[in-house]
Amino acid sequence: MVTDPIQQQSTGVAAARPPVARQHRPALLGDLHALARALAAPVGRPRWRQRLITRLDPVGHGFAEHVHVTEGPTGLYAELLHHAPRLDRGVRLLIREHAAIVTEIAALQHVADLPAVPDEELCGRTGQLLRALHRHRQRGADLLWEAYQADLGGET
Repeated sequence: MVTDPIQQQSTGVAAARPPVARQHRPALLGDLHALARALAAPVGRPRWRQRLITRLDPVGHGFAEHVHVTEGPTGLYAELLHHAPRLDRGVRLLIREHAAIVTEIAALQHVADLPAVPDEELCGRTGQLLRALHRHRQRGADLLWEAYQADLGGET
């Protein structure tokens, strides 16, 4: 006899996440897109460096807010580990990535302010930062999915 799969009420992170976590995600994503658009502009264009620096600052602030919301005893990661302690290794990896990305942002902001650094180097380092942020975002999404997806089917 085949039965329908059991339906479970959704108790995902989005429902339990504090309002600040829901609010900062779209803002940070928008800042990342703005930085990518600034990076995509032709390097030789007037004020290219200034536009890039202007778009980099909000990414730094937004990522700092992301770290604040996710880490700590009341952060999103604590909630995640409460629900799925088996994901401790993945959470520790994300926290290590936070430290590396914060350092990379600070270094990029410093380099961007040095006129002697070629625009091409600034372009390369900004692209590297955007790739690191994309990988981090994907790992976080994968971890959340792994924590809250449920295979209750029982079908063969």
